[in-house]
Amino acid sequence: MDFLLQQFEVYINLYNEYVGGYLILLLLVPTGMYITFRLGFLQLRGLKHALNIVRGKYSDKRHLGDITHFKALTTALSSTVGTGNIVGVALAIYWGGPGVVFWLWVTGFFGMMLKFSECTLALKFRKVNADGTVSGGPMYYIEYGLKKQLGKFAKVLASIFAVAAVLCSLGTGNIAQANGIADALITNYQIPTYVTGLFLTLLVLIIIVGGLKRIADVTEKLVPIMAIFYLLATMVVLISYASHIPAAFELIFDSAFHGTALTGGFVGSTFFMTMVMGVRRGLFSNEAGQGSAAIAHAAAKTEYPVREGFVATLEPLIDTIVICTLTALVVIVTDSWSSGIQGVGMTISAFEMGFSNFGVVGVAKHIVAFGLVMFAFSTIISWSYYGSRGVQYLMGDKYIKPYYYFYGLFVFLGSIWSIDLVWGFVDMVITFMTIPNLIALILLFPVLKKEVQNYLALKKSKNW
Repeated sequence: MDFLLQQFEVYINLYNEYVGGYLILLLLVPTGMYITFRLGFLQLRGLKHALNIVRGKYSDKRHLGDITHFKALTTALSSTVGTGNIVGVALAIYWGGPGVVFWLWVTGFFGMMLKFSECTLALKFRKVNADGTVSGGPMYYIEYGLKKQLGKFAKVLASIFAVAAVLCSLGTGNIAQANGIADALITNYQIPTYVTGLFLTLLVLIIIVGGLKRIADVTEKLVPIMAIFYLLATMVVLISYASHIPAAFELIFDSAFHGTALTGGFVGSTFFMTMVMGVRRGLFSNEAGQGSAAIAHAAAKTEYPVREGFVATLEPLIDTIVICTLTALVVIVTDSWSSGIQGVGMTISAFEMGFSNFGVVGVAKHIVAFGLVMFAFSTIISWSYYGSRGVQYLMGDKYIKPYYYFYGLFVFLGSIWSIDLVWGFVDMVITFMTIPNLIALILLFPVLKKEVQNYLALKKSKNW
C-alpha cells in the first residue's frame, strides 16, 4: 500500500510540475485580466451595489431559487475560507518566499471578475429540478451555452467538468481540509489522526445528508463568527508588530519580482517559483475560475443573473485580499517565514510570538487550532454540495446519497494521509476542474457581456 501511494505521489508531482502548473498560469490570470478590461473593472465599479444586494436591499421571496443572496455568499465563502487561508498561505511562503503574497493579490483581484462571470452564467443557464429546487454551475452553462459552438462536444466537456467537480470535492474540499484539522489537533493536543477522522466523518455526515438548506443554515451562522474571530486574533499580532508592517510590504513587492535569497531557515526561491506558488495558492484559496462557487450561487433567489454575479465578486475580496493577507503579514512581520518551520507550525509560531508580546503565552496553538478547525470544517460541508451536484448531473438523484457516504470515507482518509500527498493531489484535481471552466468563460464572453449591458441599463433606469 505504501509503495502504491509513493508511486501515485510521483505521478502527481510530475503532472503538477510539467503540465498542470503551466496550463493554469497560461489561462487563469490572463482570462481574469481579459474579462476585467473588457467589462471596465466592474469589480470596483460594482462594489457598493454588491454590498446592497447581500444586505437584502433587492431580495424578494417570490424569486426563483432556494436560498438568499447572503446564504449563497456564506455557503460559497465557507468552501473557500479553509486551510488555504492558514496552512496554504504558510506553505506558499515556505516554498516561494514573501513575494507569493503579491501574486495572491493579483489572482484575487482578477479572480473577482472570474467569479462574477461564472456565477452570472450559472444563474442564466440553471435548471429547475422536478422537486422545484434548482441546480446550476459550469456543467450546465457548458452544455447549454456552448451547444451551438461545440455541438456534441459541449456535453462531453460538461461531463469532464462534472467528473472533475466530484474529484475536487474529494480533494480540495475534503482531504486537504481534514488533513489540516487532523494535523492541528495531533500537533497541539496529541489527538491521534484516526480519532479525529472518525469523529469528523460522523459530524460531516449528520449535516450534509440534510442537503443545501441545512448546509446553508450552518454556514450562515458559522462564517461570520469564524471571520470575526480570526480578524481579531491577527489584529493582536499586527498591533504588537506595527512598526514592522511597512517593511513587510516592501519585502513582498521586492520578492515578487526578484525571488527570495536564502535566509534563516528559508532555502531561497526564484521569481518563477514565487509566481507559481502565489497563483496556485491563490486559486486554492478563492477558487476563482474553478467554477465551484457558481454551483452554490446558482441556488440564489433572484431573477437577474448579473445580480448574483456582483455578490460573487465579494468572495475573493474577503477570502484572498483580506484573510490571506492577514495570515501572510502575521507570518512575515514575526519573521516566522524564515524559521524553516513548514505548514501550520509556521502560523502557530507567528501567533505565539505576537501574543507573547502582551505577556500571553501558550494560547497561540489554541487560536490557530480553533480557527483552522472552523475554517476547514465549513469547507468540508460546503464542498459536499458541489460534489453532489456533479454526481446529480452525471448519474441522477439516486446516486447522491451513496456519494455522501463515499465523501465521508475520504474525510477519514484525508485525516490520516501525509501532507505532501494531500497537497499534491489537491493541486492536480484543481486543474481538471479549472481548465474546462476557463475555456467556457472565454467562449461565452459575448453572452456574458450582453447580460451585463442589459442589467446595467435596467439598473440605471430603475435607479438601483
